[in-house]
Amino acid sequence: MAAVIHGNPSLRLAALLPVAISILFAGPAMAALENQTGQVTVFWGRHKDEGSLREACDSGMYTSIIMSFLNVYGNGRYNLDLSGHQFITGVGDDIKHCQSAGISISLSIRGNHSLPNKQSALDLFDHIWNAYLGGSQKGVHRPFGDAVLNGSSPRHSNGGVTKKPIRLTATLPCGFISHHTNGGVVITTGIYERIHVRFFDDDDHTDHYNSYSEDAWDSWTAAYPSSRIFLGLPASQEAAKEGYLYPKSLYYGVLPVVQKAANYGGVMLWDRYYDESSKYSGYVKRWA
Repeated sequence: MAAVIHGNPSLRLAALLPVAISILFAGPAMAALENQTGQVTVFWGRHKDEGSLREACDSGMYTSIIMSFLNVYGNGRYNLDLSGHQFITGVGDDIKHCQSAGISISLSIRGNHSLPNKQSALDLFDHIWNAYLGGSQKGVHRPFGDAVLNGSSPRHSNGGVTKKPIRLTATLPCGFISHHTNGGVVITTGIYERIHVRFFDDDDHTDHYNSYSEDAWDSWTAAYPSSRIFLGLPASQEAAKEGYLYPKSLYYGVLPVVQKAANYGGVMLWDRYYDESSKYSGYVKRWA
């Protein structure tokens, strides 16, 4: 993402977390915003039978992988919930293996918990920096050892001023934009390098027969021209209650339209478990 946080980060994050979105410290920034194809992002970490992170990377299907989730409870309480994987001892080595292959590895923060105050937001930044990025504060456990996730380093002076930018990605339901016409409070600040628009399980825009809304896509790409906009899809019919898009519909009806947007970024899939069984990314990789 080229966009960064400016000003007091606590104000940004305190506004973001209560809205039930995913916030992702994401991979390499864009030198310039230009249409890219072949970009496929997948979520990993929720299912014991999805295979290892290394196996996901070695599949050759993905350009970025999002580990899910870091749960945030406020008051300094955080919980890494890779509930599909009882043991995470080798994940750090897998992260470095994936990064050596040019695959960005990020961490998804569950956004359905509000932070009680500005200091809690700053504490969250510090926790992420020391536990998952480049920090090494004494007493802060690093679940992945010396592996450093993709993302910039959030550092703060005593006055709470960000010295270095962080890059964020939001994953939102496609109908979100219609409910935030009053300036789109959460995401109009320009801080999001990537926005994954989830065209599934959203009562506003999805049903069993019509997962994709061209009007919704046009609204997103027009509203956030400085962000890469990703088409968010379920990787199989079982991955979501509503919104599955058949490969032929993706190829003939949807991708030719979304790829016309100058800020089209690629396709986001939920999730690795369902994709590993359906091989949906094989179609996406060829066409996206």
